[in-house]
Amino acid sequence: MIQNSSLSLAETVEAVVQQHAGQIGPLMLVLHGLQERLGCIPSDAIPLVAKSLNLSRAEVHGVMHFYHDFRSEPAGRHVIQLCRAEACQAVGARALEVHVTGKLGIKPGETSPDGTYTLEPVYCLGNCACGPSIRVGDAVYARVTPERFDQLCDAMAEAES
Repeated sequence: MIQNSSLSLAETVEAVVQQHAGQIGPLMLVLHGLQERLGCIPSDAIPLVAKSLNLSRAEVHGVMHFYHDFRSEPAGRHVIQLCRAEACQAVGARALEVHVTGKLGIKPGETSPDGTYTLEPVYCLGNCACGPSIRVGDAVYARVTPERFDQLCDAMAEAES
């Protein structure tokens, strides 16, 4: 959840770091906290986090970019994760991806210009027996066909109006 705040980036980083003071290895917690507050982890935050946690910039950057949950740019209002794991591929995930990218007009890893959708490739949603699968927000959808995806998009658009 993005929190609007009058705090500067440095003050926000310090506040999140202080929330986890005394914990062993708080980097992941700090990164999650920043993303929750800011909607992303701006590149300008990396040196601030590194200094606050007595880490190198490379360590912070490496962790941030290793885990797909962290982003350096704000996501769209609807984050759609499309499973690319072998089990989903075996039952049509590639064809679904072609449909999804055509429908949304963006490639995996992109956000639509209007900020409505972010499409993220993932490599398992833990729903292997029911692929192809997608996750929208916290909800996982099974056996998604192009028609079912279009229905989900219609529902998202209706929820915004």
